[in-house]
Amino acid sequence: MTHVSVLEEAAVNALNLREDGVYLDATFGRGGHSRRILERLSAAGRLIALDVDPEAIEHGRQRFAGESRLCLVQRNFRELGAVVHELAPSGRVDGILMDLGVSSPQLDRAERGFSFRGDGPLDMRMNPEHGESAADWLMRVSEQDLAAVLREFGEERFARRIAHALVIARIEQPIRTTAQLATLIEASVPAAARRGDRIHPATRSFQAIRIAVNDELGALDEALADAIDALVPGGRLVVISFHSLEDRRVKQAIRAAEHGPAASRRAPAAPVFQPRLRSIGKLVRPNAAEEAVNPRARSARMRIAERIDHTEPGALR
Repeated sequence: MTHVSVLEEAAVNALNLREDGVYLDATFGRGGHSRRILERLSAAGRLIALDVDPEAIEHGRQRFAGESRLCLVQRNFRELGAVVHELAPSGRVDGILMDLGVSSPQLDRAERGFSFRGDGPLDMRMNPEHGESAADWLMRVSEQDLAAVLREFGEERFARRIAHALVIARIEQPIRTTAQLATLIEASVPAAARRGDRIHPATRSFQAIRIAVNDELGALDEALADAIDALVPGGRLVVISFHSLEDRRVKQAIRAAEHGPAASRRAPAAPVFQPRLRSIGKLVRPNAAEEAVNPRARSARMRIAERIDHTEPGALR
């Protein structure tokens, strides 16, 4: 399947690009958003692009061979602060784009283990060269912790039943393939619930395990915190998320930078709060035309914020 970047045009428009600016694509993927950004940059512009997946980086080097304005770096986007400090001429950038989650090529290749649509090794690592695979993680995780992951990261209502079934099953045989895992999960979910659910019974559990194996939410929290410092005044932060766990974190990070921490009766009086971001517009969703072309866009939501320049009159509103 051809990879189509979600909200491609809308996301690049949201960056409010300057043709000679310096930008960061924190989640390069297959380079759809990067291509659009480069189309709008002059010879003086620059784009830094990150991806932890070595296949994405290799694809990018081939696709953009000879493109001197692009600097491709194999790093997790949780390290974006260090990368910007190292590579951006001023130590900051004019805009940051994050397109969260897995890409179509990762989902479509059975050997990566992200999907149960084709049988393959149960890997799920964004970088298959480092870290612990999903299969190895499932062999060591406790039943209690597994249930918590399924409940918190997958919002799976049968988390305890599924966790118990997987822990029992691994005693007899290690769970090493996506088909094994999907079959075990499906058998753990009551038949009545399976009939009433529009998605496969394993969908939420696969998402949860993938998030846990890659520490995706922890990486997102770090990336959002560093992104604010990495932006020049007036620079834009654009984040596309695909499920409520991601979007909630993005929304909360922007709100905290815009309005400060929530008031608490227990907390001492806080010093005068100086906002660092302002929200731009409302939540953006794909239109019907994009959803028709790219069904995976249906769950996408995009939030935009701008770094406040405190030297401007009225910045401290």
